[in-house]
Amino acid sequence: MVGMTRWLNPDEQQTWRSFLTASRALMETLDRELQRDAGMPHAYYEILVRLSEAPQRRLRMSELAESSGSSRSRLSHAAARLEAAGWIRREECPTDRRGQIAVLTDAGFATLAAAAPGHVEGVRRHLFDALSPAQVDQLRRISETLVAHLTGS
Repeated sequence: MVGMTRWLNPDEQQTWRSFLTASRALMETLDRELQRDAGMPHAYYEILVRLSEAPQRRLRMSELAESSGSSRSRLSHAAARLEAAGWIRREECPTDRRGQIAVLTDAGFATLAAAAPGHVEGVRRHLFDALSPAQVDQLRRISETLVAHLTGS
């Protein structure tokens, strides 16, 4: 079986390592800035964004986990922290006794609204300002291809 391994050639290896390093550095930088400026990690910001975009600012916890790319256990832990901060509340699902609904509170929406301008500026400064318009288009197309491949959509 060892002979069947499709090892990366030098260009692929360099591309893979550059992609990993850039992805990690970008997310760590954005996470650090959100923590410093808004008192929350990027994962919490993402949860607040997803809720803010949902009808009546509410989503089933299972849908929220899926849309924010989080495991249910990680989301449950984050939701407890967000609830303690007063940014969300959890309600029982009226149609499924085992399900819960996460609801963005007014305080959570205000927190998100205060954090969003700085975060968007960070995304612009650390990602888009470093790329040409053609590179932005390439990055979008590459990312869409990867999402379709990895999610089957």
